[in-house]
Amino acid sequence: MKGRGFVLLLAGALVGWPHIAHPQNSSPEYPDRPITLVVPYASGGGNDVLARAVAEHMSKSLGQALVIENRGGAGGSVGTRMVAKAAPDGYTLGLGGTGTLAIDPTLYPNAGYDPRKDFAPVGLIATGPLIILVNQSVAAHSVQELIALAKAQPGKLNYASAGVGSGIHLGTVLFAEAAGIQITHVPYKGTGPALTDLLGGHVQIYFSSLPPAIGLVKEGRLRALGVTGLKRSASFPDVPTVAEQGLPGFEAVLHYGIVAPAGTPRPIIDKLNAALRSALRDPKVNGHIANEGAEPLPTSPEEYAADIDREETKWSALVKKTGAQEK
Repeated sequence: MKGRGFVLLLAGALVGWPHIAHPQNSSPEYPDRPITLVVPYASGGGNDVLARAVAEHMSKSLGQALVIENRGGAGGSVGTRMVAKAAPDGYTLGLGGTGTLAIDPTLYPNAGYDPRKDFAPVGLIATGPLIILVNQSVAAHSVQELIALAKAQPGKLNYASAGVGSGIHLGTVLFAEAAGIQITHVPYKGTGPALTDLLGGHVQIYFSSLPPAIGLVKEGRLRALGVTGLKRSASFPDVPTVAEQGLPGFEAVLHYGIVAPAGTPRPIIDKLNAALRSALRDPKVNGHIANEGAEPLPTSPEEYAADIDREETKWSALVKKTGAQEK
């Protein structure tokens, strides 16, 4: 009987052993809950459209929802700062862009983040050029003619922007620097008011993102002179680039990508990058991107990190040179 009792005791111990040696759910596979993708602008704009286009496809690849959270303010720096300070666990991501990662850290002295140190880049989504629009009363039908007109009347031509330090503002400044012309800045609070005054002739020039320009140009209400990418846009195939019109190499494009907080484990970054690349191979996603006048640009995390470094170097120097800084 004593031997039988020992055997039963040993069997009971062995039954309990696997539970002790292999605790359940000690390291659940990522992701095991929804992921927040912070868009640092109001809903409905181009940034928001791009984020939602890739988020829907990435959700399917990852098996968890990517929930968009719009956190606007201070040119996008409020939402971007929120991402920089989030836990580096892969459950808070941010939509990065030219404004937030290349311009804002210099434009706003207290932006609260370093674009190189405070983020783990996941990958680029797309890049998109601007298009130079003029009021129909302007006696210029090409970039060369616009430059000649501006040189003949220094400071007389007014250009609108969507706000001081915006990509549209600095893209125009870059053009003026390259062309050696003086034009006068009139900042607005967004594209809508700027286009309204351009149509009314209160300003003569506006470097617009492509979607709002399509209908206005096709209807003949505004004239398109050039696009600021290095190649022509599919949205405006008959409009030559600025580089084709006497300023070789000129480029002023907006970049969009996804970042995570610095310190996010590399396996998580790799999984997110794979899901993003898969999204950018989807024709439906590419259709949404094309509708925003942009072009898909899948990259590795390292390639996006290098892109952030180049863009910040380029645009921060321009911000400092022009003194376009918020106090």
